[in-house]
Amino acid sequence: MIFKNEIVEKLSKSLVEKNCIINEEVKYFVDEYKGPFCEVLKENYKIAQVEGIPLCQDTGVIEFFVFIGYGVRLEEPITDTLNEIVENVYSQNPFRYSVVKDPLFERKNTQNNTPPIIHIFQTKGNNLEIRFLIKGGGSENLSRLYMMRPSSNIEDFKRLIIEHIKENGAKGCPPLHVGIGVGGTSDEAMILSKLALTKNFKERNIESRYANLEIELIKRLNELKIGFQGLGKGVSVFSVHIEAFPTHIATLPVGISTDCYLCRKGVIDIEDR
Repeated sequence: MIFKNEIVEKLSKSLVEKNCIINEEVKYFVDEYKGPFCEVLKENYKIAQVEGIPLCQDTGVIEFFVFIGYGVRLEEPITDTLNEIVENVYSQNPFRYSVVKDPLFERKNTQNNTPPIIHIFQTKGNNLEIRFLIKGGGSENLSRLYMMRPSSNIEDFKRLIIEHIKENGAKGCPPLHVGIGVGGTSDEAMILSKLALTKNFKERNIESRYANLEIELIKRLNELKIGFQGLGKGVSVFSVHIEAFPTHIATLPVGISTDCYLCRKGVIDIEDR
């Protein structure tokens, strides 16, 4: 049995930390940046950590990726636990509520930042791994699904990614982390693109062709000179990650997701003892 209180304790702590303490991978790039507003960016993360306040006023919608081992036993449905955690964390800390109940008509705020987005995957073993993204609205608005022709080649693929970031990248609070999902169905491609954003910057795809493609896209996208906050100085993207999945013979779905320069993400791992 993995007890609810252990999940609540570890995940609540991580959600607060990732909202208030800068990602160490990001910190390196911010500290190296010498362009416009560089001192403001540095001061922002220092004050946030000392005062326990958010790094950004947009404290996002929470997107969870839950990997549950087939041998794991839980006290209640994991969706109930995750909703409760988000509600408590956002109600007990100075975090903005960013979720509206109805997306089209009233758009009335839920007043507790719930519900989060939850993806559940069954895995082998006795572990519960929960990854999460704190997803701001600016970077989320850059998300796209493209249904490419199955006859498209690698150059077509690269051109699609580069043109999308060239046209839209400055709107997402860059430098960006770029996640790409290829294959599956339309919804699978988008989920894969989000899952790609949970990786660390230096991780590479285990398949060498995709790993080389990631490296090439990092280089090509940084040549766009979008820069920090779209001002043309510093890197334009931190990293690019690609996740692929088998697809239908007549389809080639490509999902693109981005994360803003803060890249607020985390992971907890609990073993069923």
